[in-house]
Amino acid sequence: MATMKELNEALMQHIRPATFPLAIKMLESEAEIPEKTRRPKKDMGLEMPVCQAVGMSRKYGWPLALGREDQLCPMGGLTLGFEAPKKTWLDGTFGEGPTTQGKEAREKAAEALRRFDHGKYKILLIAPIVRANFEPDVVVMYGDSAQVMRMVQAATFERGCVLSSTASGGADCSELITQTMQTDECQFILPCNGDRVFGMTQDHEMAFAIPASKIDTTVKGLKHTHDMGQRYPIPT
Repeated sequence: MATMKELNEALMQHIRPATFPLAIKMLESEAEIPEKTRRPKKDMGLEMPVCQAVGMSRKYGWPLALGREDQLCPMGGLTLGFEAPKKTWLDGTFGEGPTTQGKEAREKAAEALRRFDHGKYKILLIAPIVRANFEPDVVVMYGDSAQVMRMVQAATFERGCVLSSTASGGADCSELITQTMQTDECQFILPCNGDRVFGMTQDHEMAFAIPASKIDTTVKGLKHTHDMGQRYPIPT
């Protein structure tokens, strides 16, 4: 697999993202957390949603590790397997208060959320790829639609395939991390409300996620498509 240095060089040369591309890994124990990694609860006195941690890492350049005690968002806890889904959430009866969304719709939305098995992982580890001293499960990059288009071109070049992504407008951490790992396919991702409010993702930004198995082909694809004239900034 391409090293994080090689991946970073390819992204800096061909994409030029405005924030740090991130290495993300799901850990089964706290013992696997690298040294000099911030824990939100312990080191900052904060609990935060996954999207805020992603935003902080990609903008500040900080390695972060989130466990159940650090994680604030119910949907983030569910998709990472930190929380067990409650029966009222699964059957759609959790929202029987003043809402116009029906029980069946809520039940379908709960079923559609990608989730790791409860307890499978204990820690979400996030670090800029230039500071990552671990092999990632997923690499995530934010950029404008043209930059994400270039990533799609790179990811599909060698295999001649097309990418299919999903979006609900909510819980994009599920698409960034859980869905990318479970499908083992690259994803182009529409940031959700939480990502915009807490992660401060801008209106022009999208995200792109690469599973570990597709890093090599994506790095090669960036070079080959650039040599063919598919470049960023886009020549006009």
